[in-house]
Amino acid sequence: MKNKVISLFLISFLCITYSFAQYPFNDPTLPEEERLDNLISLMTLEEKISALGNNTYVPRLGIQGSASVEGLHGVVLGGPTFGNNREHTFTTVFPQSYGLGHTWDPDLIHRIATYISEENRYLFQNAKYRKSGLVMWTPNADLGRDIRWGRTEECFGEDAFLTSRMVVSFVKGIQGDHPTYWRNAALMKHFLANSNEYGRTFSSSDLDEKQFREYYSYPFYKGITEGGSQAMMTAYNAYNGIPCTTHPILRDIVMDEWGLNGTLITDGGAFRLLLSDHKAFESRAEAAAACIRAGITKFLDIYRDAVEDAYEQGLVSEKEIEEAIRGNLRISLKLGLLDKSSDNPYARIGVDDAIEPWTKEETKELVREATRKSIVLLKNDQQTLPLDKSKIRKIAVIGERATQVIEDWYSGTAAYKINVLDAIKEEVGNNIEIRYVQSNKMDSARTAAEWADVAIVCVGNHPWCNAGWEQAPVAGEGKEAVDRMSILLDQEDLVMQVYAANPNTVTVLISSFPYAINRIQEKVPAIIHVTQSSQELGHGVSDVLFGHYNPAGRLTQTWVKDINDLPHMMDYDITNGRTYMYFQGKPLYPFGYGLSYTTFEYRELKVKSKQIKDGEGLTVELKVKNTGKYDGDEVIQLYTSYPTHKNKKSPIRQLKAFQRVTIPKGETKTVTLQIPWTELQVWDENSNSFILPNEKLKIEVGGSSQDIRLRAQL
Repeated sequence: MKNKVISLFLISFLCITYSFAQYPFNDPTLPEEERLDNLISLMTLEEKISALGNNTYVPRLGIQGSASVEGLHGVVLGGPTFGNNREHTFTTVFPQSYGLGHTWDPDLIHRIATYISEENRYLFQNAKYRKSGLVMWTPNADLGRDIRWGRTEECFGEDAFLTSRMVVSFVKGIQGDHPTYWRNAALMKHFLANSNEYGRTFSSSDLDEKQFREYYSYPFYKGITEGGSQAMMTAYNAYNGIPCTTHPILRDIVMDEWGLNGTLITDGGAFRLLLSDHKAFESRAEAAAACIRAGITKFLDIYRDAVEDAYEQGLVSEKEIEEAIRGNLRISLKLGLLDKSSDNPYARIGVDDAIEPWTKEETKELVREATRKSIVLLKNDQQTLPLDKSKIRKIAVIGERATQVIEDWYSGTAAYKINVLDAIKEEVGNNIEIRYVQSNKMDSARTAAEWADVAIVCVGNHPWCNAGWEQAPVAGEGKEAVDRMSILLDQEDLVMQVYAANPNTVTVLISSFPYAINRIQEKVPAIIHVTQSSQELGHGVSDVLFGHYNPAGRLTQTWVKDINDLPHMMDYDITNGRTYMYFQGKPLYPFGYGLSYTTFEYRELKVKSKQIKDGEGLTVELKVKNTGKYDGDEVIQLYTSYPTHKNKKSPIRQLKAFQRVTIPKGETKTVTLQIPWTELQVWDENSNSFILPNEKLKIEVGGSSQDIRLRAQL
């Protein structure tokens, strides 16, 4: 009887595992390459050309398709990109990527990406929805080298190392940790050196090999080699005169050197731009062949006739088409779309669980945590913050942004939104009187400020400029297709008028990028910065304002005082004064900057080695004490430089390690920072390789790029 039960169990298991196995490629026990060989051998030429499109599916062979979906800070099945003509499905909306970068918390980023990935699988597999796609266009690995860039909100910041850590964490969270299957595929974008909107369809980002290796490509490189991403989107622009869509680096470096063997997709419309804007080819057939030979495996616009013509003209062979689609089909295999194996832990998400993930309390708490962890305290004179409710009877809340939670271009539609005004009302209840005014018409803001014990002014940009494509009525605002023409805040006068009426003023800057808020910084006693779009925006702000959370966000870009501090917009050579690594002036706020309600003391820096050799890492240890009155997080930042290597291409200093640490008041923690030897290498232009320089290495540890507390040399 026992043997009979075991036999029935084995038969049932095999039926579940192989019920899908009509062909060898359906068999999960076969080697991956053997399965792909079989699948491609069964496909017709027409099916192969179809597999070069965004949705890789083969109905005749029973292969389920998977389209793609945006997911920078939540699944995008709604929001501004959907307009009014498409059905909006609720999804969870986290702070913008720029704000997630401000957390300096890769573990949190991993948790957020894991949640986004699970929600997306739910939407793809749940019987009620059956939508979305398992290839997620996220994260953005571009670098914010210029604060005028309209898509600054999509990046993690200006630093290659910090961005690489966020990218790796995000990719791992999206794809999961199973050895065989992925929860979703993380498709990084936009390769390469893509940080100008005006002219992006024909301009060229020109830079040397050293900056390519050490800066612009570095987050993508780490996303592939460490994060495990096998999908990437190319940029509209050219790199050193060659359109990114057809650039030799796709095959020579990204594929052959870094090991990407999945999907390389063009950006939307980029294929046609090869002719219309770049004017790189005489015909669509020539352009299609060049894309495929360069390494492109998917086209995101109309391409079929061009590929067919290229094939008929002998410009591209069927074998080359097969090589291209192999990567796309490999992604499908990793997503479990070629089999129904019981080993796939992600196949039951949304099938067994009926509760919509965006309705769960733990989801709301995760968004709230992310929001408050992203908030940067820019100024806090005379301990204006946190606000003491026992000493306040009247609060004036001023500014249009206080009543808004505005979706950006790549936000979904949240099931709920908490704005700042509502969160403050919730916080103070009936014990404190609140007056809200939208603007200073008829001096109403001044009047409210004079009446109040404290005035809270909420100002900032509109994430999609409240205007049509390629339009930005306010010069200081930007978005996709629009770079900022100014870094001044158009609402700064409102803040200054409120401050003149009531010196006890707090500025809440809700923005997708830095502003030159020089007057506010000089006069107003307290300033916090938070990025746009989080559905828990209001709660995050109120948690910080009223002391439920001690802010520890840190800036990920250099905030300059004047637009003339920025080099030419199209100068991609960062050594000409860009980023904290090369900027020689005095910024308004430096990279890595952020205040706390408490204070920290750094001491006892110990470097475990006197010299480093190839293959040997660096361990740095120090003690950090919370010397203030509040529990809080400190972000310990370690920078290195080679001070004896004197030329303009050597950074002033460069971030190489960081750690966000929670330290209760009065306590001391020992912090250990590990730096792999590869992070201390530099690109040597003579040997065209990374090397460890035979020079002294300067180590600096502190609270920002300009707040260095401890130094050592080895």
